[in-house]
Amino acid sequence: MTPLPSGLVSRQLSAGVQAARAIKRAAAGRPREGFITTIFPDAQMSMGTDNLPMSDITKTPDHAPASDAPQALAGVRVIDLSRVLAGPWCTQVLADLGADVIKIERPPGRGHPGGDDTRGWGPPFLRDSAGRETGEAVYYLGTNRNKRSITIDIATIAGAGIVRKLASQFDVLVENFKVGDMARHGLDAATLLALNPRLVYCSITGYGQTGPYRDRAGYDYAVQGLGGLMSVTGPSRAEIADDAPGGGPQKVGVAVADLFTGMYAVTAILAALRYRDATGQGQAIDMALLDTQVAMLANLGAGYLATGVAPQRAGNAHQNIVPYQVFEVADGHLILAVGNDAQFARFCAVASRPELATDSRFAVNAGRVRHRATLVPILAAVLKERSRGAWLAALEAAKVPCGPINDLAEVFADPQVRSRAMTVELPHPLAGAVRVVASPLKLSKTPVQYRLAPPLLGADTDAVLREFGLDAEAIADLRAAGAV
Repeated sequence: MTPLPSGLVSRQLSAGVQAARAIKRAAAGRPREGFITTIFPDAQMSMGTDNLPMSDITKTPDHAPASDAPQALAGVRVIDLSRVLAGPWCTQVLADLGADVIKIERPPGRGHPGGDDTRGWGPPFLRDSAGRETGEAVYYLGTNRNKRSITIDIATIAGAGIVRKLASQFDVLVENFKVGDMARHGLDAATLLALNPRLVYCSITGYGQTGPYRDRAGYDYAVQGLGGLMSVTGPSRAEIADDAPGGGPQKVGVAVADLFTGMYAVTAILAALRYRDATGQGQAIDMALLDTQVAMLANLGAGYLATGVAPQRAGNAHQNIVPYQVFEVADGHLILAVGNDAQFARFCAVASRPELATDSRFAVNAGRVRHRATLVPILAAVLKERSRGAWLAALEAAKVPCGPINDLAEVFADPQVRSRAMTVELPHPLAGAVRVVASPLKLSKTPVQYRLAPPLLGADTDAVLREFGLDAEAIADLRAAGAV
């Protein structure tokens, strides 16, 4: 396991980590009576007219970064109003790169446990130091490190007012509410960009802010189907009939439409920040799972547009390259991924079938694709003659792309995965420590830092609100009003 960076601090001491500025306590002597309507005048006035005094938002943080290494997004402050996967995946990447991400979650209330839905998406659940299940699902743990959690009910006037206060001074806001929901609370892009023209406002929905499907709820599974991915995923009809067990269209094993959308959202946000820093102008970003899924059809989408022929499922084979698929061997399976004609010739030599490389039907990839039905059975018979270990050793020595099919226990035990430090352990208040998958980003000058474990619900509410000038009594007033 990767050791923690030296100097890792507690959640309470993390309030100013990597932020160029932090909001500090307001000047002493703020009037107590009528606090909510004084600090959040839109409790009596129209939305969008409230402002914190500028003196409250221009002071430097009390706490230094947890590591001496700089981070690429140090000083960038992000409001995370997203839940489940696409949005949290996006904001976790921003947090890994040094942004100060404030995850705003629903407070517990009647009929709702509060927080991101994925906190309850288990089992499996995190176990505490005594081995008992906690209320923290590991699904949630996989997408929310390096963030701080505060609870705000944006359905209340005061709660929405707090978010507007934050947005007036933050750099980025990410949300994945249904189209129109944020406008009902005065938290839509137009309203917040009027308050803070430098804001980058990223909306993530299933189908986007426009079009006939804009009001539909969007889920990864449905989008994999609607966006064509399932039509090309699963065994071919020649392998298994559609109505047979294991046949028919299949979804990908992880929620790739969500994950791809989260990554595209990161790219869009970084581009918008670059433009903002050059021009002073923020902007709205409209990300849709369906748009992303269509874009990620890649060569298959391009092939359809060029030919008008919809590609069909090919199982574990490649639509445009042969041999590039799973083969059965004497003691299991392996992947053979021949990417060019030279690699095919080397494979044939290893397989003791050099004549296949000079056969006019198979010498070039286009011929191998056209004669797939002839070539693949020949290769399948040859590959069954040796064990997986023997094939992998011989093919790797010949520089022919190949690999095993690992389960996750084998993945995390793999020496390459361990060498690349693809897990990290973070201190956790319930479990003592929690092990999570690490970021794949390896930056030489601004490395990813693992500052915080995924937060407990509302763990940082008081600390963050104090940064914005609210003292204990003011926070108690907001809590009594149901706003936090």
